[in-house]
Amino acid sequence: MLGLRGARAAQLPYASAAVAPTPTPSFSGFARRLPLLASAALSPLPPSFSFSSASAVRRDRDPPMRPVSGALSRSRPTTRVFCSAAATAPREGKELLVQHLLVGEQDVRLLVDLEKNIITGGADLSDLAVEYSLCPSKENGGMLGWVRRGQMVPEFEEAAFGAPLNKVVRCKTKFGWHLLQVLAERDQCVVEDIPPEELHAKMQDPNFLEEAQLIDVREPDEVDKASLEGFKVLSLRQFGTWGPVMTDEFDPQKDTYVLCHHGMRSMQVAKWLQSQGFRKVYNVAGGIHAYAVKADSSIPTY
Repeated sequence: MLGLRGARAAQLPYASAAVAPTPTPSFSGFARRLPLLASAALSPLPPSFSFSSASAVRRDRDPPMRPVSGALSRSRPTTRVFCSAAATAPREGKELLVQHLLVGEQDVRLLVDLEKNIITGGADLSDLAVEYSLCPSKENGGMLGWVRRGQMVPEFEEAAFGAPLNKVVRCKTKFGWHLLQVLAERDQCVVEDIPPEELHAKMQDPNFLEEAQLIDVREPDEVDKASLEGFKVLSLRQFGTWGPVMTDEFDPQKDTYVLCHHGMRSMQVAKWLQSQGFRKVYNVAGGIHAYAVKADSSIPTY
C-alpha cells in the first residue's frame, strides 16, 4: 500500500452572437463536464465508477449572484462587447490551464466593471468568480482545469487559445459573458492503447521494469487469479485512498502503464491520470485477459 501523505474536458455551451437577453439556460450539462485539478476528499469508488462524475461540482446549490453597488452595479448595456482576445500563435498541440467567471447575457456592464477591477484595481479573477460567477466552477475559483482544442465551443476556444498568458479577455457563449484567463500552457498529455504483444516485448527488458510506472487497478481477488510482474496494485474501489496522493507517489513525467481485466477500468484511470498532468499514459488494450491470450499463455485467464 502506498505511504500516504496526504486536485476535462469542459464542453462549453454553443455561443450566440446576439446580446439581447434570453432565458437563463440550465447548467446541468455544463457542470457535469467541468474538470477539477484536484480532489481532496474522494470516497471509495466501485469498478463501474466514471471519473467524469467525480469531476462534477454541485450545481443545484449555487446561490444567485449577490447584488452589488457602486462601480459594480448592474445595468443594461447600450452597446455590444465582442471578444477582446488578441490574435496570437494557434498553440497547436497545447493544453491550457484556464479559469473564468460567467455573468448573465444582460450583464455586460457588470462584466466590464469586473474586468476594470482586475486590470486597474488589482483584483484577482478567482476571487471575483467566487463572488459573482454564475458558473458552478465558482466553487473552485472559476478553475476549469487543463483544456485542449475540440473540448470547447468555437467562441470560448478562440478566446482561450488566442489569449496571451495571464491576460484577462472576454467572450460570449450561450450561457452569457465570460472573463477568462490562461494561467499556463503545456504540450498535450497522451493516452494511448498499447497492444499486449508490445507490452510483453517491453517487459523482457529489465530496464523497462525499472523505469516505467506499472499500475494494476483490479481488485485483490482478481490479482490473486492472474498478475503481471512489476505492476503496483491500486484497487479502483480504493480510489479515495490513493487518488489524492498519486502525484506524490508517482512521477507525472514518466511513462505510465495501466492494466485491468479487459481494458475498460484501466482506460478510465488512464484518462484521469492524464487530467492530473501525467505526460504519457498507456492503457493495456484488452487488459490482462488479452495479454494472456495474445502474448503470454502462462498467465491464467478468468
